[in-house]
Amino acid sequence: MPHTLSASALCAGCGAVNDGRRWSSDRETRTHVLSGPRTSVQVRICPRCRRRPAGLPKGFLHLDGPFVPANRGELEALLRNEVAQARREQPFSTMLAVEEDGRGGLIVTTSTEALAARLGDALARAFEGEIHYGFSHENRLSHVWWHR
Repeated sequence: MPHTLSASALCAGCGAVNDGRRWSSDRETRTHVLSGPRTSVQVRICPRCRRRPAGLPKGFLHLDGPFVPANRGELEALLRNEVAQARREQPFSTMLAVEEDGRGGLIVTTSTEALAARLGDALARAFEGEIHYGFSHENRLSHVWWHR
């Protein structure tokens, strides 16, 4: 069961707000919380910011094949756009890192296991290719492999 705050909170790391129920980066929610009827706003660190410095990814997306180095800019642009869309729905969804794997491919680490799957799905829709999923429910970790 997720922990809820009794008062509104503002994240000192990223500026997300908590309205007592959930964290959000949405501008309307932020305005409502900061200028709303509650007089006190606690300054906290949100779960995403706590996870980021510790480098604790929950998802891994592996991209490989000859298509990847030839189209890296387009692939990364698609991933960034998909992350921006995901953050509107789940504020803690973010790419932690995009790194080369040493063989022409990329490894993308994500803050949530669902985001890795969502990014893989977006790649498959936009560029086709083969996609495989692996989930460890005990560790709340996902690996997604996309090849083209």
